[in-house]
Amino acid sequence: MTQATLFERIIAREIPATIVFEDAQCLAFKDINPQAPLHALVVPKRPIPKVSDAVPSDAALLGHLLLVAAQVARDAGYGEAFRLAINNGAGAGQTVFHLHVHVLAGRPLTWPPG
Repeated sequence: MTQATLFERIIAREIPATIVFEDAQCLAFKDINPQAPLHALVVPKRPIPKVSDAVPSDAALLGHLLLVAAQVARDAGYGEAFRLAINNGAGAGQTVFHLHVHVLAGRPLTWPPG
């Protein structure tokens, strides 16, 4: 039996989080180490370890995550200026292996990131 990820435990309400959005497919909550005034994570309730593990049947869910991320930014007052980031794998900075979309806004965001 595999151990539940941090995000699965948040979804199950075993670990507290400041939830900003929830529906049947996903949960969005504030990052505990924010990198911007708005830094939320949008996670699917059905775990996918990383985006490269997604399969064609996940397409609707992946699209839904992006739509929810935009809604989270709008709800926080940043609907026209926000960044979405998805880290894929440890080499790209992923630390929790449960796909998640970072929603960042509220400060100047430079390019390239990192």
